[in-house]
Amino acid sequence: MTRYLISFDEGAMDHLAEEDWPEVGRASQEVTQDAKEAGVFVADGGFLPQRASVVAPDGLVTDGPYPETKEVVGGFLIVEVPTREDALAWAARNAAACRTAMDVREIMPDS
Repeated sequence: MTRYLISFDEGAMDHLAEEDWPEVGRASQEVTQDAKEAGVFVADGGFLPQRASVVAPDGLVTDGPYPETKEVVGGFLIVEVPTREDALAWAARNAAACRTAMDVREIMPDS
């Protein structure tokens, strides 16, 4: 079985009207529950707006500067499934629930 990260970018759901959020939350929780019941759920979550700390190789920790990037992960679902097609099917369900496109990436196996 292979693990896949299904994610969307921070701000990807900014187009939603405030009154749509309860339904989107319910729908995305339903996808998560279905993944748990199917035995493919590994983890899920969302991130607060970017507030990263940078940890250097020597262990020095600084707040910022924030990495310059156009895309930062806003939320994710990790599933462990037999095929990429299965991962894409879970991504499609999550995309419909969250009303935004999903990125699907295979996670390297543990060493």
